[in-house]
Amino acid sequence: MKTFEVQFRYQDRNEGTVESTVKVDASSLPGGVAKATREFVKGLDRKQRFDMNKNGLEITAKAVGAATEVPAKTSTEAAAG
Repeated sequence: MKTFEVQFRYQDRNEGTVESTVKVDASSLPGGVAKATREFVKGLDRKQRFDMNKNGLEITAKAVGAATEVPAKTSTEAAAG
């Protein structure tokens, strides 16, 4: 199991830009991102989830201790691609 640090960013109607960082243990980067995203979204209320879906969620992930960063994809880019 590897440890990944996943950072989330979205635009909230009241607070402006909201950022959160989650550390997860997973066997691969896609698995770590999926696990962290589930944890992050479970912590949001209905209006925050709506704002996240409307304005896009930016996800940045990297292996802890690694110097290289994985290119981020917003949810709108992922849906279009």
